[in-house]
Amino acid sequence: MTKAMIIEPHNFETPDKTISAEKTFGIKWHGDLPAFASKTEHVPDIDPNYHFEPDTTRAILAGFVHNRRVLVQGYHGTGKSTHIEQIAARLNWPCVRVNLDSHISRTDLIGRDVITLKEGKQITQFQEGILPWALGRPIALVFDEYDAGRPDVMFVIQRVLEAQGKLTLLDQNRVITPHPYFRIFATANTIGLGDSTGLYHGTQPINQGQMDRWNIVANLGYLEKDIELKIVNARAGNLSAKQKEQLGTMIAMANLTREGFMNGDISTVMSPRTVINWAENTAIFDDVHAAFRLTFYNKCDETERPVIAEYYQRCFNKELHK
Repeated sequence: MTKAMIIEPHNFETPDKTISAEKTFGIKWHGDLPAFASKTEHVPDIDPNYHFEPDTTRAILAGFVHNRRVLVQGYHGTGKSTHIEQIAARLNWPCVRVNLDSHISRTDLIGRDVITLKEGKQITQFQEGILPWALGRPIALVFDEYDAGRPDVMFVIQRVLEAQGKLTLLDQNRVITPHPYFRIFATANTIGLGDSTGLYHGTQPINQGQMDRWNIVANLGYLEKDIELKIVNARAGNLSAKQKEQLGTMIAMANLTREGFMNGDISTVMSPRTVINWAENTAIFDDVHAAFRLTFYNKCDETERPVIAEYYQRCFNKELHK
């Protein structure tokens, strides 16, 4: 039997500075946080107006600082992936997101043999997938829609959720050791037990042996009204005084869609991003009602539009035109 070749982590940068958790994220933390002094192409851009939910921030920071496997669960539009990205942005930590839709296969993660030309001849070479590529680097790898992954994909991921996290490539006779600052996160709408509400088609139960390998599971909800109002007001420029006065009513409308979504009454929900788009379109068209139809109402299923119109009438005391 041929002995597997052990591939040690590549010689990439390691964190070379520290930052204050309290100054950066507004939370208390034991000691400073490791960070990178320089920004690379895979570091997300900073959103200066982003709000960090304290408990979720602590959970994600535990992933970065202590190499814990962190799963963030919450409804659509709560900002699960963005929360991870914005923490990575402030740490200058490279971050790559992979959406586990039905088209992501085992070979996308592991890699495949491809035919290339070398010195005028066709040769077969192994092309690394995203997983072995990321494992050897100081990268935060985020699996979005984790509860929608295919079974063959989930078992590949399960290998790197172990404490050592080594990945064995049987067809390449290789064992890849993770970089000391490789990190792994995931986001999901459910907590691995399947979707009994009917809100998230395509999700499925997750092997409980695999769920047990996630060291931390954080729950992220929608923003409080006052916090969302502050964010929308900061992000949506060029609003008139009258339009700024309408922001509270707009967020109240968004919250009704969220309650309806959680109750199973509608299938489309207004995220904070939707509210920001609505506010920006209000400034463009100088008409909050027309902007709502163009931003959100026209995206909704026709059978659900009467419910949306009822919500709108309750908030704005105005009937939406068909």
